[in-house]
Amino acid sequence: MEEDPDAYRILKLRAEILELGSAIRQLQREGLDAAAAQLLIARKRARLDHLVKADPAARLNVT
Repeated sequence: MEEDPDAYRILKLRAEILELGSAIRQLQREGLDAAAAQLLIARKRARLDHLVKADPAARLNVT
């Protein structure tokens, strides 16, 4: 059975967003500027939102 490429992209983006969120928290704890990471996470969230809206069947409720 072949996997849906959109479902894979959604899972990958969710993982990247979680990782970026962790990096942002770590930067903020250390008193460093997290603006670049925050911009990147915003872009990835927008991309994820677009993918989910484009193909609702590919949405996976993984928590």
